[in-house]
Amino acid sequence: MSDILQLVEPLIPALRRYARGLMKDTVAADDLVQDCLERVVSHWHRRRNDDPRTWVFAILHNLAINRLRQKTRRGEHLPFDTVDEASFAVRATQEDALLRKDILHALDQLPEDQRSVLLLVSVEDLSYAEVAEVLAIPIGTVMSRLSRARERLRLILEGAAGAAQTSGAHLRRVK
Repeated sequence: MSDILQLVEPLIPALRRYARGLMKDTVAADDLVQDCLERVVSHWHRRRNDDPRTWVFAILHNLAINRLRQKTRRGEHLPFDTVDEASFAVRATQEDALLRKDILHALDQLPEDQRSVLLLVSVEDLSYAEVAEVLAIPIGTVMSRLSRARERLRLILEGAAGAAQTSGAHLRRVK
């Protein structure tokens, strides 16, 4: 135990500096150094050479990388008491991605003239007059194509939703 103290204790200030540079937080860096020293003591028999400096720094570096990856995966830690309710109300993104995919697929099924009017009005936010000018068609044609495009898009999306609901397993009644 005394050789551990003699060899590792002089490294502690350098370990702290390195940990603070990696973690950019003094509290997290001190926790990291403590975990590193705990691992050094528990695995002292595994060191390969007499100078433990590189071995100890490698342990600290690997622990820091693991913590940073874990922080990235989990997100920032917020104390429960200081968080407002709006932070908890986060909508799931999986359903949005599926809906976006369905909408893009439905847009592909529209005729070109209806799709172009719908995209110019809905996505590009052009007025009916501007769309009529861009496509060189009368405003009445823009309005009718837009109406037909919206209706067809609604039917396609309702059909996709209905097909998704009915594509599941059918239950039978067994007597």
